[in-house]
Amino acid sequence: MYPDYLKHSLKLVEDKREYNIALQPERMSAEDKEALLAEFHPDFRADQYTELRVGANKGEKVNTELAETLMGRGRIHDTDLDLDKIDYETDVLIIGGGGAGCAAAIEADDAGAKVIIATKLRLGDANTMMAEGGIQGATKPTDSPAQHFLDAYGGGHYAAKKELVYKLVTEAPECFLWLNNLGVEFDKDEDGNMLTIHGGGTSRKRMHAAKDYTGAEIMRTLRDEVLCRHIPILSYSAAIELVRDESGNIGGAVLLNTDTKEVKVVRAKTTILATGGGGRLHYQGFPTSNHHGATADGLVLAYRVGAPLLYADTMQYHPTGAAFPEQILGALVTEKVRGLGAKLVNADGEVFVHPLETRDVAAAAVIRECKDRGKGLDIAGGVQAVWLDTPMIEQIHGAGTIVSKIPAMYKMFNKYGIDMRKEPILIYPTLHYQNGGIEINDACEVKNCPNLYAAGEVVGGIHGRNRLMGNSLLDIIVFGRDCGINAAARAKQIDHVGKLNIDHVAAFEKELEEAWVDTGVVSPKLFPSYKASFRTYLNTSFSSDKEEY
Repeated sequence: MYPDYLKHSLKLVEDKREYNIALQPERMSAEDKEALLAEFHPDFRADQYTELRVGANKGEKVNTELAETLMGRGRIHDTDLDLDKIDYETDVLIIGGGGAGCAAAIEADDAGAKVIIATKLRLGDANTMMAEGGIQGATKPTDSPAQHFLDAYGGGHYAAKKELVYKLVTEAPECFLWLNNLGVEFDKDEDGNMLTIHGGGTSRKRMHAAKDYTGAEIMRTLRDEVLCRHIPILSYSAAIELVRDESGNIGGAVLLNTDTKEVKVVRAKTTILATGGGGRLHYQGFPTSNHHGATADGLVLAYRVGAPLLYADTMQYHPTGAAFPEQILGALVTEKVRGLGAKLVNADGEVFVHPLETRDVAAAAVIRECKDRGKGLDIAGGVQAVWLDTPMIEQIHGAGTIVSKIPAMYKMFNKYGIDMRKEPILIYPTLHYQNGGIEINDACEVKNCPNLYAAGEVVGGIHGRNRLMGNSLLDIIVFGRDCGINAAARAKQIDHVGKLNIDHVAAFEKELEEAWVDTGVVSPKLFPSYKASFRTYLNTSFSSDKEEY
């Protein structure tokens, strides 16, 4: 399948494979990692950031694409809105139908609350469905939540909120029991013990998986549970504005049916934002592994109503996104591939980084190899790439390992004539995860917004400035469940939600006007626009104007 201009490099990779399998590359020192990140990680590209001139994070810088939508004009102006006409009333409104939203719905339902899920697409159309490699949790005698804490906190550059990391790791074992009881089919040995492997930045084997479609298996189970409980679901109903009541508390949301364009008002005692990330904004022109609806809607809704964001300037660029063929550009190549032994190899057939460095370090190393050292491969269409030497897996573990352990990866490449059992694959970093987001406390309450909760990728502070593999699927279960429990408990304390208003929209737009800000964007964006090709980051060079964390 590979074109002739790649054959020379392919031969070098094959010739050096035996040597590279035996090679044990050293992990970088902390100092070397920081230097690498400062030079090559996209978070340090000062020319790609814009200062927020209004809102709770005024004066801070975020990616230009995010700044434009955070400071955008409200979509509510284009609707015929009547807040006196209540279309739905509930105890708990959950905005988002992915893993966090479904986990919250199940727990809130268990607590006896009346629940409604509003989802922009269909139930389960979310990044959760696309997560592949696994979910972390200290479930083995050789591991502990304390060790998990050290890995996660250190992997996030010691920037996470400690109380959130503590909740993440200490509630993990019970969450595995919960998922097992719901019916999630994790990989197990013949005695029924869950199998675990290493992930990048982990000091113990705590990655649990369902082959390489772990997120799909978890989402399947959660979705089925929600459907079996007959929890009402408003599909194709995008939240375009939160509403307050006359006491200043969050009292629900305004929804826009993306098919009929009808506007509906939901009055709720408590509201949960579980809207996921913003990869489809294509920060810095990167391709993305995210689902079609990941346009940072939750950040916009929360920011406009006064919620502060935490670490909104940092994203995760997964080191191994597919770079060839172009039909799957940006598609995720799970970290489990490297966990099974495949190493990153440059155009000369050389291993240039430890395969299980943290994601930000590995991504920066790939970018350095291509942009600075000239040891990447120039792919037709302006893309650059390095090799991920997948045939190593079968040489290490034996024939059949790839098909049995990572069947989705095998099928994805085999569809285009690439047999990853025999040929390496081409990769380059892809925009994968939103490290920063809405600031919450350990009860999942959104700061400055009474009766508003948040869980999942829309939240900041859990992973600091970099997330370890497998902690996102854990995050949506731990904090999704807690959101449902706490929002339901709070709803029981509320007798009545007062008259609804969107006064905060006018106040925010007055602030924009006074700051002379007009980004020309209507937000939340809801869906990406591909009328014109997005800026191709892969062809840009790095500016010498760097900023450190």
